Amino acid sequence: MKTAVLVDGAFYLKRHKAYFKKPLNDAQKVSKDLLSHCLKHINRKTGERLYRIFFYDCPPVTKKMHHPLTNKAIDLGKTETAVFRNSLHNQLKQTRNVALRLGYLDDVNGCWKIRDPEKEKRLLTGKLSRGDLETSDVIYHAMQKGVDMKIGLDIASLAHERIVEKIVLITGDSDFVPAAKFARRRGIELILDPMYKPIKLDLMEHIDGLNTTLPNKKRNEAEFG
Repeated sequence: MKTAVLVDGAFYLKRHKAYFKKPLNDAQKVSKDLLSHCLKHINRKTGERLYRIFFYDCPPVTKKMHHPLTNKAIDLGKTETAVFRNSLHNQLKQTRNVALRLGYLDDVNGCWKIRDPEKEKRLLTGKLSRGDLETSDVIYHAMQKGVDMKIGLDIASLAHERIVEKIVLITGDSDFVPAAKFARRRGIELILDPMYKPIKLDLMEHIDGLNTTLPNKKRNEAEFG
């Protein structure tokens, strides 16, 4: 049996950070964690083989802007987040049996936002003033474009061409229900790994199994939601 593992990159990195409670700054370590996580889904004792790991993400925004708090010019391409993302992508490009699928960030409609929702709420209710914010509290946010479409198309292609017999999808997004339904109608086994994130019932209804390869001992320690 050949198995493909499809990873929603933004989702995986967010859950990885929450689970291990460490900042995302070591691309080589995260790359190894990702590979280990995916390969644990392959049961070699039964003859199962990995077809390929697909990792879906977006290149970081690289334009120069002025920070809204300090009004100082900053190069978003040189931020810690951008450097990490580019480094991770380069690591994955050099990893055997890993395919990097890139969408793009809609920086035209991007905006500055407060990183911590609780701080944002306190600011809006007057319990926190603009002067109380640190530079690191405000980040530039741009929506991903094209990633969900690429995941859906790859699921459909793998299923239609019968390239694999099993697909493991690492995500918590129910946007992939139509693709999941198509794959199952084609006789493909579809396993969802939400990394302990609670999922919606409509997604649960259209999968063949729910499994994560993260050790259970950490489940109650991580800040999942």
